[in-house]
Amino acid sequence: MAFIPHTDDDVRAMLATIGVADIETLFDEIPASLRAGELGRIPPAASELEVGQLMSARAAADSCALNFIGAGAYEHHIPAAVWAITTRGEIYSAYTPYQAEASQGTLQTIYEFQTMIASLTGMAVSNASLYDGASALAEASLMAVRANRRSKSARILMPRAVNPTYRKCARAIAGNQNLSFEEVAFDAATGGTPCGALERYAGQDVTALVIQQPNFFGVLEDVDALTDWAHKQGALVIAVVNPTSLAILKPPGEWGAAGVDIVVGDAQPFGVPLSSGGPYVGFMTTRMEHVRQMPGRIVGRTVDLDGKPGYTLTLQAREQHIRRSKATSNICTNQGLLMTAATIYLSIMGPKGLARTATASMARTAELVRALGALPGVRLAFSGARFHEALVKLDRPVAPVLAALAQRRIAGGFDASADYPELGHALLVCATETKTSADIAAFAGALGDSLRAAGAA
Repeated sequence: MAFIPHTDDDVRAMLATIGVADIETLFDEIPASLRAGELGRIPPAASELEVGQLMSARAAADSCALNFIGAGAYEHHIPAAVWAITTRGEIYSAYTPYQAEASQGTLQTIYEFQTMIASLTGMAVSNASLYDGASALAEASLMAVRANRRSKSARILMPRAVNPTYRKCARAIAGNQNLSFEEVAFDAATGGTPCGALERYAGQDVTALVIQQPNFFGVLEDVDALTDWAHKQGALVIAVVNPTSLAILKPPGEWGAAGVDIVVGDAQPFGVPLSSGGPYVGFMTTRMEHVRQMPGRIVGRTVDLDGKPGYTLTLQAREQHIRRSKATSNICTNQGLLMTAATIYLSIMGPKGLARTATASMARTAELVRALGALPGVRLAFSGARFHEALVKLDRPVAPVLAALAQRRIAGGFDASADYPELGHALLVCATETKTSADIAAFAGALGDSLRAAGAA
């Protein structure tokens, strides 16, 4: 898309037409104390050639390391057909589905996405996706306050074993809307969230409990017991899930006696590359009784006057569709392009392919844990059953070790020591189906070399 800047003459003509002296006058209602002033860290303008060279260098830096980082974004094999189809012109440029008669392809794709996500999570209804998993948790927390009308506290119980980025995002978005997020401790031995940690809240007014499965440490939570505890207290349950795991784990709609109330997560594992941290694509499903509290929009399938199938926007709860004060969200959006990639990925993989991916990832992580656990100075942090991530403890600070591994083109995991200082020198590692036994041996060998070199120094 061409970028054509306005000339100085254009700017002067526009300002004269609306009757103001300069551009700054357009923003005079913003107090000076809230203005950023000069943006000193913005680099000088670059030419198209220079920008292209910079982006190529950044892309090259992303692509060569042997990657063992997970922490919410996962490297899976993406079939070549996924982006070959997604980047076709008629799909790549299709964005807004508001004019139904001209947007049947886009609407059908969203409908298929909703259907597959609802099926995976075991819930009745899905929306047309959200920004990412972290903001989806914030949206779910706000939705829980609206949906749980018996609760007046706006208190959300948030286990510390939930992804720290998700917790920070939820507080940043919903904490300023009078929601209170209260942390729940994890068990130091297993890494899971025990029901005993919730007993202090028994009998109190709690709006919702968040359960991540698997949790940030890769540990599988006792989701049945946690779900039943929350419902017994009159609280809703918000599940945060890795969607790949749902190919082999019990879906949230079947947790406990009645299933959860809201499910969120990130569909990034479904055909979306790591991309330097995004953009990604969040999802949300819920019970039918809560559907009118769901943010975003929902596509429905119907028939026209001739009996032919057709697709249309069924519920539209964003501020651009209705009065802002009535909207369930003023920030959510449908990540249409990435949703399309996820839909194509799921269509290609199917239930059996997705299950093979999940099973292979678990096996690779088990192999990785065995290899790393055999190294002096490395031990497994938790005993709980896991999916495809594990937390290990080193006998020295993690950051220098990761820097040494990076010199050997190995992304050796996520340094969890800042988020969980009580765990000491904690390193979160991940292996998916993309890792071979040779990859794991190379990582273990390089880590052993780094630890020995640091010890000798």
